[in-house]
Amino acid sequence: MDNTEKIIIQKEETNGLATAAMVLGIIGIILGVIPFIGWFTLPLWLLAIIFGFIGMRNPVKKGFAITGIILGTLTFVYKIGFWIVLILSSAASGY
Repeated sequence: MDNTEKIIIQKEETNGLATAAMVLGIIGIILGVIPFIGWFTLPLWLLAIIFGFIGMRNPVKKGFAITGIILGTLTFVYKIGFWIVLILSSAASGY
């Protein structure tokens, strides 16, 4: 009688792009609020948005992908809004 055991190792499903989107979104928003320096993190915002949309194709960790998209978009809107307010306020003051 052959006494063999089968060991089945089940690997947890991951979504690396969704995780990367969330991490890049967090780093982008933290560094993005620093005036003038925040623009150097533009690639982080764009990659967070792109990786988020690609990561949403996989149902695993879909919330991470959505978080990356939201944080990347919020940072982008914040930086554009910052410059619009700065330009409008300088135009209103006459300088």
